[in-house]
Amino acid sequence: MAQNPQAPQGPQGGHDPAGNTQMFRAFVDEGGTPQVSAQSPGSSGPRVGLILGVVVAIAVLAGVAWLALG
Repeated sequence: MAQNPQAPQGPQGGHDPAGNTQMFRAFVDEGGTPQVSAQSPGSSGPRVGLILGVVVAIAVLAGVAWLALG
């Protein structure tokens, strides 16, 4: 494996001064995969806002087209 001449070399040769490797290992050791929680059946979340936004956008476009062609 090629050595990076610009990488800082500590006494062990693999010192990570920013601690990124240690943080990654801690994340992996914790089982860091996020658990997706199921929403309750009555909770629709942000979908309602998205659907209403699309409906309003279509209505505005239809109104502009009707005025332009009418």
